[in-house]
Amino acid sequence: MKTLQFAERTLIDKGWSEDRKYCVTDETGEKFFLRISPLEACEEVKERLSWLEKLSRMEIPMSRPVEFGICDEGVYMVETWIDGEDLGDVISEMSSGEQYGCGIDMGRALKKIHTLPAPSAQEPWESRFNRKMDYKIEAFRSCNTSWPDGEKLIGYIQKNRHLIQGRPQSFQHGDYHIGNMMYADGKPLIIDFDRYDFGDPWEEFNRIVWSAQASARFASGMVDGYFDGEPPMEFWRLLALYISSNTLGSFQWTETSGSDLDVMLRQAEDVICWYDGMTRIVPRWYGRV
Repeated sequence: MKTLQFAERTLIDKGWSEDRKYCVTDETGEKFFLRISPLEACEEVKERLSWLEKLSRMEIPMSRPVEFGICDEGVYMVETWIDGEDLGDVISEMSSGEQYGCGIDMGRALKKIHTLPAPSAQEPWESRFNRKMDYKIEAFRSCNTSWPDGEKLIGYIQKNRHLIQGRPQSFQHGDYHIGNMMYADGKPLIIDFDRYDFGDPWEEFNRIVWSAQASARFASGMVDGYFDGEPPMEFWRLLALYISSNTLGSFQWTETSGSDLDVMLRQAEDVICWYDGMTRIVPRWYGRV
């Protein structure tokens, strides 16, 4: 097998993936992003590469694939290096208008991403997501962590399941929020497509809670950029459904992953606050310029 050789390799100890990630430098001094996955993930990585290549041809602001192969450490992918800062680390230093503008850019980029259709053999969204919601409700009620407000989310889900009937499906980034974005040369860019999926394009906004916690202006801009203006009320009703489901699922995920329980509870409380205990449709963080 090939032995990967670079002039310099620095470990990037971030994220939840089991993959090993590095900033590497070649003999000319050019930097790249290197991700190494277990060998058994070869077909998965190859499939991800095919989607990244499609996205790279669409003028989406993102890191781009350069090389793929098998080495003595596993299966690897080399991507272009984004020489910038985590967007979440610098967003608070920007003016309100700049935060909103970054959100507009990321909303428009997401709209482009969603023009890639899901495979034709994909299971209908209604049956797939109803099953997912049922699982998350059951898992939440079985968790060791008690959170009474969770029943408000469950109540909203049970009353609004019908909203997912007939929803379209597309390619999804899979984890689209400010924590998977960089800021370089005055522009935001997208990273980490390793959780890509297929589903209702609007479900992709279920992680906007992370963005809204960092900057309400950024989150508002993301929505407005995606819809090129004010979104329809149907979007807000579905968003509340998807956020309710995702918030419930975070309880089991926190227990099994060993992540910070306080962070998860704080976010769940923010969701309840934004939606006035699930009695309002448009979250409190949203506002147009």
